[in-house]
Amino acid sequence: MKILISVDMEGIAGVTCWDDVTETKPAYERFRKVMTDEVNAAVEGALAGGATDILVNDSHDGMRNVLIEDLHPKAELISGYPKPLGMMCGVDSGVDLAFLIGYHAKAGTPGAILDHTWSSSRVYALYINGQELGETGLCAALAGHFNVAVALVTGDRAVTEEAQALLGPDLQTVAVKDAYCRSSARCLSPREAHARVRAAAQAAVGSPWPKPLVIEQPVRVGVEFMTSVQAENAATLPGAQLVSGRRADWVGEDVTKAYRGMLAMLALA
Repeated sequence: MKILISVDMEGIAGVTCWDDVTETKPAYERFRKVMTDEVNAAVEGALAGGATDILVNDSHDGMRNVLIEDLHPKAELISGYPKPLGMMCGVDSGVDLAFLIGYHAKAGTPGAILDHTWSSSRVYALYINGQELGETGLCAALAGHFNVAVALVTGDRAVTEEAQALLGPDLQTVAVKDAYCRSSARCLSPREAHARVRAAAQAAVGSPWPKPLVIEQPVRVGVEFMTSVQAENAATLPGAQLVSGRRADWVGEDVTKAYRGMLAMLALA
């Protein structure tokens, strides 16, 4: 059984502010280690549940955060940016199941640590076929295109609730912190977080899996930008349509093509 683990950083235990996840800040190196240890707990749990092949995709910012020298020896690492399918790179390689570790809630979520969708400076909201999704939903949709279910989501309480509402009761979740506001939270110790992630990963492999999130085709992706000029720039993409002062839409044949259209609009913005 092959598992893809996509690991972000904002939802890792102890992370509460941008300094913790920004490469140029002193706290970043410390939290790279915490991030790597937390993904190792997910690897250990997946192996205990019967997984035989583990692929870890580094999915935060420049996607070069996981310390490969400390990574579990049974896992392989996808590192670097850009890469095909971004945060879900590798999901098209015969994967049976996906885990999202260290994720965060979508932009505008109250009581959520570092809530945003893709880019805090550009994206106010992201829509797929009219439904607002965060990064959890977008990644689950990309996985669903390949008939892969997301079976485990970890992060703060807000993202686990967001994921549960979208993916259903068979989803395993672990809340490693409860936010007071966007930059403060009551956090589990890393050791306790690892124990809970390890147990949930093992349960996710052996329990009934959620259904893959399959998006009806064709797929309309809409980006509501922070400013009107960003939307106007995005709408210069051939096929894009400016649908409001701050929103541009683009239609792709399927969710992977819509995802590429979204990236192109973000680059133009």
